[in-house]
Amino acid sequence: MADGCDKLRVPSNAHFVLVHGACHGGWSWYKIRCLLEGAGQKVSCPDLRSSGIDPSDANTIFTFQDYNKPVDDILAGLPPGEKVILVGHSAEGHSVTDAVQNPPDKIQAAVFVGATMLRNGFQTQQDRIDGAPELSRYGDIYDSEYGQGHDNPPTSVIFKKEFQREILYQISPLEDCTLAAMLLRLCPVRALSGAMFPEGKASDKVPRVYIKTLHDNVLSREQQDVMIKRWPPSNVYEIDSDHCPMFSNPSHLFGLLLKVASNSGSNVF
Repeated sequence: MADGCDKLRVPSNAHFVLVHGACHGGWSWYKIRCLLEGAGQKVSCPDLRSSGIDPSDANTIFTFQDYNKPVDDILAGLPPGEKVILVGHSAEGHSVTDAVQNPPDKIQAAVFVGATMLRNGFQTQQDRIDGAPELSRYGDIYDSEYGQGHDNPPTSVIFKKEFQREILYQISPLEDCTLAAMLLRLCPVRALSGAMFPEGKASDKVPRVYIKTLHDNVLSREQQDVMIKRWPPSNVYEIDSDHCPMFSNPSHLFGLLLKVASNSGSNVF
């Protein structure tokens, strides 16, 4: 298991696409974007639909394909021959999985950061046990909206403010926790819970890297280990962080992403 960062030869033209987790937005990568761009890299931080400054209503988004369209648009708009390092945090490991299950010719490397990594998404109950947060120990942690009436399941959810620091950011700077509390938005829970992907013939041709978040209260270390065992990636790194290493340990995460760029540029994993 690899860890740490040495002196790296990083391609100056690497293009990182950083995909935020549920309820967050592209803003959540602000520290990592600053570090990567300062190192000469190209960075895109899309807002998924109903996230960040996207104007969509989360209560009207029912499929993962609809929710994930901004990522698909970036990949579809790449110039011929350009590839990206696609990085997904938390639930948006699904965005990375979707990309490598489709014709993966535009993905240089796929990175899962404390993220759900299931080859076919939530096809079975075991998939949900292995890859969905199990947070019942905290009690009633979500504020929910019922866009199709209270006789139907909720259409969107968001963490209650009193649980956000304890669950998501327990070792992150207080400033980042405060910022997040101001910017988090309802996420389209139907779209996420229904994320399923057909088997892609080339899905294992893209180098995949998993970054384990060692003090994660959302996806436990045990869940991360199970997903790694089920669909072994090319490499696994560890980081001392809570669920959001872009806040709690940005310098280490930055170094690991540069290592991925260096390794993928030289085809060494």
